[in-house]
Amino acid sequence: MNKKYLITTWGCQMNEHDSEKIEGILNSLGYISTDNKESANLIIYNTCLVRENAELKVYGNLGELKGLKRKNPDLIIAVCGCMMQKEEVRSIIKEKYSHVDLIFGTHNFHKLPELLESYDQKRNMLIDVWNDSPDIVENIPTKRKYDFKAFINIMYGCNNFCSYCIVPYTRGREKSRNPEDILAEAIKLSKEGYKEITLLGQNVNSYGKTLENQVTFAQLLYMLNEIEELERIRFMTSHPKDLSDELIDAIKNCDKVCNHLHLPFQAGSNKILKIMNRKYTKEKYLDLVKKIRKEIPDVSLTTDIIVGFPGETKEDFEETLDVVRKSNFDSAFTFLYSVREGTPAAKMSEQVPDEIKHERFQRLLDTLHPISLKRNKELINREFKVLVEDISKNDDTKLSGRTDTNRLIHFKGNKELISEIVNVRVTDAKTWTLEGEIVE
Repeated sequence: MNKKYLITTWGCQMNEHDSEKIEGILNSLGYISTDNKESANLIIYNTCLVRENAELKVYGNLGELKGLKRKNPDLIIAVCGCMMQKEEVRSIIKEKYSHVDLIFGTHNFHKLPELLESYDQKRNMLIDVWNDSPDIVENIPTKRKYDFKAFINIMYGCNNFCSYCIVPYTRGREKSRNPEDILAEAIKLSKEGYKEITLLGQNVNSYGKTLENQVTFAQLLYMLNEIEELERIRFMTSHPKDLSDELIDAIKNCDKVCNHLHLPFQAGSNKILKIMNRKYTKEKYLDLVKKIRKEIPDVSLTTDIIVGFPGETKEDFEETLDVVRKSNFDSAFTFLYSVREGTPAAKMSEQVPDEIKHERFQRLLDTLHPISLKRNKELINREFKVLVEDISKNDDTKLSGRTDTNRLIHFKGNKELISEIVNVRVTDAKTWTLEGEIVE
């Protein structure tokens, strides 16, 4: 009782939500959260394997804990998450970071109470990593980061096996939660005062395929849209190959579903898309964008783009720039391709030299940023409903929040408005953010 824990999380929203559940479990055991390593009885690193930088940060931080463990032998150091699903990583930790006490993976963090008890009895490094889990464990206690917006997993795992991606190997095969469990969680949150939920899945468009009585993602959105107290529904991420007309209609017709669609295209060259195993063509993607913009004119469309995938030529990269110009994206997450051991792409020849990657990356940004700025400037003098999330990180005299199109906007206001939805008029626009004023 009254022991203190500190959790550090790297990676995506899925990892963040896993950490919320780990916090909930620890709170139920009587642990108390702390931000101070020196006072912690338990330090947990929840790790990511998608990007090399996140992996290197984990090793660096683990190294720094060695001295702390020497000063406090009773400190328990645990590492979990995606990195731990890889046998080579576990071997490195066993060999070079022997001060780590507990290692567990993405499929069994719900067993944390048992793992802590087992470690306490043996006081030797304990490794418990499952390759997959056939079942979804419901009703795990969760400590939400916010009290007005929340993540809800609707499915776990991925079946797509994009050749650059490690996720299917760390998160396992697709498994969908029963719609009744998702609805129950959403209703409970709405009654507790949560205004916005974000539905999480590696590919939400394939939701329901593993259910005995199949329910499509679009049908799930219609069900959630009926929850009276709920005000906003977001979701991520959508794979273009599975985005149906039914889903476009659901986004259009459900008044609580936000006007934002994140639709990664990754590369514009059909040759590269085929090697990536993306299962759509440039032409099909552009047709999809055209259809979305026709059916939902005010939609905010964002994407992911990888630069320098193995075998990418100058001509292939020009195809990517062509998709950017024709799609008129509101913003994009852009990545230099980095080798992820264990994926098919890591073994490919024709790895693109770093200097060429960086030159292309800059050209991509030079193409994207003016489009984002133009899209934002078109919003000046328009009014949006904004969920006030926090005091602005850029100016502590202002608040910040997000429009239903997921644009970040800063404006003057009393901090008591945090967690409320207010009307804000756009007064100025920058490449990544908007400025505004509250409309009474």
